Amino acid sequence: MKVFVGLSGGVDSAVSAALLQAAGHDVVGVFMKNWSGVTAGVECPWADDWASARQVAAHLGIPLKLYDFEDRYRATVGQYLIDTYRAGLTPNPDIMCNAEIKFKAFLDQCLDEGADMIATGHYARIRDGNQLLRGADPAKDQSYFLYRVPDEALARSLFPLGELTKTEVRRQARKLKLPNAARPDSQGICFVGPVPMKDFLHEFIDYAEGEIQDERGRVVGRHDGVFFYTIGQRHGLGVGGGAPYFVYDKDVAGNILRVTTDEQSPVLNKSTFTIDNCVWHEQPAADREYDIQVRYRSRPIAGHLKPAGNSRHEITLAKPERAIAPGQSAVAYDAERVIGGGIIT
Repeated sequence: MKVFVGLSGGVDSAVSAALLQAAGHDVVGVFMKNWSGVTAGVECPWADDWASARQVAAHLGIPLKLYDFEDRYRATVGQYLIDTYRAGLTPNPDIMCNAEIKFKAFLDQCLDEGADMIATGHYARIRDGNQLLRGADPAKDQSYFLYRVPDEALARSLFPLGELTKTEVRRQARKLKLPNAARPDSQGICFVGPVPMKDFLHEFIDYAEGEIQDERGRVVGRHDGVFFYTIGQRHGLGVGGGAPYFVYDKDVAGNILRVTTDEQSPVLNKSTFTIDNCVWHEQPAADREYDIQVRYRSRPIAGHLKPAGNSRHEITLAKPERAIAPGQSAVAYDAERVIGGGIIT
């Protein structure tokens, strides 16, 4: 087949391209330019990534294209990130990037230019054409980030690393003498680079200092903007002495950050919550028990889903889970298969 591979400059996508080439496919590399310029005093490293992708393509002897999605990316993923934080929620830009860019804009352009399939370096698997499964490496599984990718897009996608561990991928890269075999994994915000999230948001969100209050309404400290904190956050609060504090609520209207020292408090640990804007690969059954994952790399918890009107579902977990953050996604699994999920409200 003619397969267009998203080459990011990293080792995962490079090994993906090499494996597809070794399997006999006609491989074309594509670099997606999603962000550029200086943000919070840091230059976006896209040019370094582009140079690395060119080296990989030259090493493999495959053509390389550049797709410029920056305007679309800023209007969708970037603005979504900013707007969600501004609303006092905690977004997941990787999920939005997959849904709007990699498996929509990228897929569409690849197909328009003659691709039979696309491929990425995600650690996930596809079975029977379009069933999304967890990756074989539990430490790297990225199926959580892919739950919003529609079935028709999954049917045109390949994940060559799905059966491999990260250690095996690095080993393959060295064996193939790929020029980026030792390149470190990217750090920081996915589309900007090594910029702390607070510094990034400072560029776009007006903020003001305010009170940090405990469960009784007592002022225990000051914050530098409620938008910059996450439910469950413990470090970086600047509240010293005694037991550690955990963020359990962000009152945007009142500019108040609410915290508790009680790790077992019901305001911090919840077993029932609602998700909205849901995407389902299979409509969940109310009488079935699923594995529910409320954040990337969190341990799944058994739970039930019940329709709650419009695109909403209520989730009831078998036991309370700490720091369920509105704006993040809850994803339902049947064993290793992704059923779907939605945005936590």
